[in-house]
Amino acid sequence: MAPRYAPSLWSRLPPVALLLEVIFIVLFAFFVEIEELKDKKNQEFLYFYAIFQDVHVMVFLGFGFVSAFLVRYGFSGVGFGLLVAAMVVQWATFINAFLPSFYFSHFNWPVHINLNSLAEAELCAASALVAMGAVHGKTNPTQLLLFGLLEVTGFVVTQKLMDTLFKLTTLFYQSGRIYATMQMYVFGALFGVMTSWVLYRSDAEPRHEKEKFDSKTGLFAMLGLLFLWMFWPSMNFMQVKDIRVVYSTYLAQAVSAVTAMAVSVLSSPKGKINLVHVQGASLAGGVAIGAARTVHDPWVAMVIGMCAGLLSALGYRYMKDHMLFAFECHDTCSVLSVYAIPGILGTFGHLILQLTSTDDLTIAIRFAVHFICVVFISISMSLVTGSITGFLLKLKFWKPQQDRKCFDDQAFWEFPHLAVHK
Repeated sequence: MAPRYAPSLWSRLPPVALLLEVIFIVLFAFFVEIEELKDKKNQEFLYFYAIFQDVHVMVFLGFGFVSAFLVRYGFSGVGFGLLVAAMVVQWATFINAFLPSFYFSHFNWPVHINLNSLAEAELCAASALVAMGAVHGKTNPTQLLLFGLLEVTGFVVTQKLMDTLFKLTTLFYQSGRIYATMQMYVFGALFGVMTSWVLYRSDAEPRHEKEKFDSKTGLFAMLGLLFLWMFWPSMNFMQVKDIRVVYSTYLAQAVSAVTAMAVSVLSSPKGKINLVHVQGASLAGGVAIGAARTVHDPWVAMVIGMCAGLLSALGYRYMKDHMLFAFECHDTCSVLSVYAIPGILGTFGHLILQLTSTDDLTIAIRFAVHFICVVFISISMSLVTGSITGFLLKLKFWKPQQDRKCFDDQAFWEFPHLAVHK
């Protein structure tokens, strides 16, 4: 019996991946230099490098293993995450350095990169991996490379656009900094969901036969969750640069983890804990605090964490099936529940905290209007760019796998012990 899987990726992955690498090498050769490290910055570098390492572990290990929960998609969950993140980091490093010069007409070539440039690129990679969760198992690696590059381009352009439009008009710029954290979570999640909506296969079953997990893959995913859970305060600190966000993130995540388990039991017909629900909802507190940014009181952080865990767990339980039924949108990893809802919750929490901290009604109104514009533009950009990406990935040129080959490693990876000998 002949195998039902594509014989190779020769005509798709190697040409695209190698061509992109050649382009990146040429761009870095002519336009990028590494910034010299002065003696007085050595101590600062070593301090910041420790935080960078935490985020590095999150991106390549945490997000990788947390995506390995599907019973027949473990290799791809970890391997494709590495592939996309490694490619996206290069592109994000360049585009983050290039766009400020492009916007402000400061064409000082070559542009210089440093550890902060790599840290920003890692955060862009995290945004792409968040978005990947929505199309997890339904795309081939070539599609994922294009998906990651377009997501990061849209994310960086939106962030720089916000800086250009609102930096000089808001009195809260230092505290809000254009909500880059909210954009990372919400932009990535909505981008991925819109792409998944466009790529929806009408002939696919409501729930794919391979879209399930077992004890081994669940344990690997739990390992990834623990890495993300432990190092999430470092990711928030890298963006906010305020030590108070570390305390707030830790407390919020602790509350959201407990809340997630309690809600999982309450919403279960058998009164048992669902491991998948806990894996996603336990991170909701850290996502919400990252978007809320300025939380000074520990009890406020804990309330935000409880609300985020509650909404995320309920979303995990009910939203995925309803989205599939009502909108024909399949969200594999429920990124709406894990990142978008907590991110929006934290963003509005930031608005409330900022408005209650001022007695000037005029300033409060100006900030509220500014806030609404930022959120509206960010969400609109994610929906538009996600839709465009979906239509590009839907082209037959990319040779998407058939429905029966979704969520299956055998379409892409070698399994010598399963080879058919003629």
